[in-house]
Amino acid sequence: MLTAQRRDVLLERLHADGRIVAKDLAAELGLSEDTVRRDLRELAAAGLCQRVYGGALPASPAVGDLAARRTVAVTSKERVAAAAARLVTPGSTVLLDGGTTALAVTAALPPDLDATVVTHSPVVAAALVGHPRVELVLLGGRVFKHSGVACGAAAVEAAERVGADLFLLGVTGVHPTAGLTTGDADEAAMKRALARRAADTYVLASAEKIGAASPFTVLPLADVAGVVTDVPADHPVLRDLDAAGVPLLHA
Repeated sequence: MLTAQRRDVLLERLHADGRIVAKDLAAELGLSEDTVRRDLRELAAAGLCQRVYGGALPASPAVGDLAARRTVAVTSKERVAAAAARLVTPGSTVLLDGGTTALAVTAALPPDLDATVVTHSPVVAAALVGHPRVELVLLGGRVFKHSGVACGAAAVEAAERVGADLFLLGVTGVHPTAGLTTGDADEAAMKRALARRAADTYVLASAEKIGAASPFTVLPLADVAGVVTDVPADHPVLRDLDAAGVPLLHA
């Protein structure tokens, strides 16, 4: 089997099964495990999969910069945002992550909402300026321009002074075994810092994030109060999440 043919087979299997176990696939195709692993390394370098111990998972399409992500799964994000916005109650304090789904949440919040919103995203904060009864708190720090959010030591220190009822968390991957992941280590650390300051954390999981994985772990699924998604309940990944006891809120 030619190299290009092998890689096509790997991508087809990854799409069909949602994962590749290198040892099993090597035996099935009559290849050495080293050959499969080498192909997976090259596919990962091209951004076509996310390597994990023993094989690979689908790479998240949600790892582009903020401008690129504005055009990905727009309708799905709007549905998830509308469901997430219903979790925000009057008088509450909400931590709102950065990213395009969080930005969609700002549009879904009632114009007369009386609540406090804390965010480390200048873009999200700007979108809430027109909500007259929202008390808006912007956490500062080094701005990670790829996602348009503040990260680093100063931002984490600012987050430690906040106590919130709810954190609406954005990630780039939601997977039953890989957990909740994102593409940058500092951004993952900032998300963990925010999660520690909220009574409940809900994940904003539009369709392109379900079953995908990125390099850096944010949180294990057991640490969140629920996953908000519009993916059908019979999706294999959602069935696995449900079987693992992860609460699912269907948008």
